[in-house]
Amino acid sequence: MNVLDAKMINTQYGIETYLDLLENVEVKDVQYVTETASFYEITIGVEYFRLRNENYYNSEKRYFKIRMNSDLNAITIIETKRESLFAVKNEFERSATKELIGEWLIKSSAFRKVLSDLIDDKKMENVKTEENIIGTIGTIRFLEKLLEITTEDILSARVESSH
Repeated sequence: MNVLDAKMINTQYGIETYLDLLENVEVKDVQYVTETASFYEITIGVEYFRLRNENYYNSEKRYFKIRMNSDLNAITIIETKRESLFAVKNEFERSATKELIGEWLIKSSAFRKVLSDLIDDKKMENVKTEENIIGTIGTIRFLEKLLEITTEDILSARVESSH
């Protein structure tokens, strides 16, 4: 028997159940430092199951971003404009969602595996121009740093809306 690690958040719309399964965590986009962007940013999708009245209701995938400055020493959590993990939640639920990210998601096997696979893919990319080499190296450093972030890093981060 396989025992799954899971986390639940009780919201006004039902109980959100997050499972530590590889297929439930997705990296949608990674942005690296360029002349026009002075930060690194990753868009992460997390699928969860909603229970209402003690019955399965539906599954949804919602997103958020983790942004770090070019020195990789300051973290901000960014709400996505669409399908935000923080959307339609009251302040208590938003706080619980931030705790979910910091206390569970960043430590989950699925999150760590998705990032590790992405790092391996980036290391195998056939980059040729100096700009692409610099971007790839920076992206790898950023992804490796994400594997090192702590609960305290996430809990002390600001949560901002996407502009």
